[in-house]
Amino acid sequence: MDPRRNPYAPGAGAPPPELAGRDGVLESAAVNLDRVKDGLHGKGVLFVGLRGVGKTVLLNRAAEDAEGRGFVCLRIEAPETRSLPALLAPELRRALLALDRVEAARDRLGRAWRGLASFVGRVRVEYQDVKIGIDADPEPGLADTGDLEADLTDLFRMVGEAARERGGAVALFIDELQYVETEELAALITALHGCQQRRLPLALVGAGLPQLVGESGRAKSYAERLFDFPEVGKLDRGAALRAIQAPAERAGARFDEAALERILRRTEGYPYFLQEWGAHAWRVAEAPPITAADVERATELALGMLDAGFFRVRYDRCTPRERAYLHAMAELGPGPHRSGDIAGALGRSVTQTAPVRNRLISKGMIYSPAHGDTAFTVPMFDGFLKRAAPAEPG
Repeated sequence: MDPRRNPYAPGAGAPPPELAGRDGVLESAAVNLDRVKDGLHGKGVLFVGLRGVGKTVLLNRAAEDAEGRGFVCLRIEAPETRSLPALLAPELRRALLALDRVEAARDRLGRAWRGLASFVGRVRVEYQDVKIGIDADPEPGLADTGDLEADLTDLFRMVGEAARERGGAVALFIDELQYVETEELAALITALHGCQQRRLPLALVGAGLPQLVGESGRAKSYAERLFDFPEVGKLDRGAALRAIQAPAERAGARFDEAALERILRRTEGYPYFLQEWGAHAWRVAEAPPITAADVERATELALGMLDAGFFRVRYDRCTPRERAYLHAMAELGPGPHRSGDIAGALGRSVTQTAPVRNRLISKGMIYSPAHGDTAFTVPMFDGFLKRAAPAEPG
């Protein structure tokens, strides 16, 4: 079949041709943001879920929708190697530039610009990765104490007040939020809480792995009252079928029933895997309808691609001891597993394996769905370990 017409999009954060089964979580985010914009009580929204369920896609779609409704949207990805101030400063500068186009907001904006200059000047001392310049003179006493929690609260308040005077709103969209250090996450939550208390039009929509729920609570105990945490999981049967069949039909093709059943069984309904299987099935099929035999040929290609990329890049970040821990989990099955059972499989105690487990959690490889339990953050990772990654001595 014509590769130029292949409709599937198996890329990191790439929007799928059919965003099936996600209307509810998108509408929930939109309602909360619009309430904040209107000066009403609205919560922040944090999408949580495993790798490959489409959290980044949802975050980007929510941002696009919010921009269409007049929000100034700041988009940030939180990598492990950058500080939160370094990520926020240039985006807040962009927000103030957008607000600066409206004459009515001049007074508040001038103060916000001076506050941002003070903030950047202070955090350059604490966080060497802040590199932007601000065309305003710092004002003593504005966001310059050196206490990130206090300074960020002041800065968000000033930006929120400028946005309210403009009749607009600012929304932060932060991906991979689980990588933000606890102290910085606490400062972010405190600053957002201050905006919520003042009914200022500044809010957060974020995304992260399942451990983000617990990390937010540990950072600030009131986080559960400040945010909604919609869980983004695999698609139900109907949504998964639409995600595969609808793009093919729009491109003038279709899958037969047996082919669809095989894709659902192989992918378990995870959105990223659906895109991989759809793309490879299209490539190997000679003509529509795409058959079960085509899907079986596509499976070998899809698994090879996943093993070399999606799974491998995460595995390669781990030390030999961390890999041994992952292999012990895989031998026990898909999970979740009790931490004691994993330690026992390694011939060690829970205390001895705890540091390794904690490092794997911080790397985003595993999480704890319940106290004492451990599970992979990457769906079907146990199969990869058994199939393509030989066990190493730990």
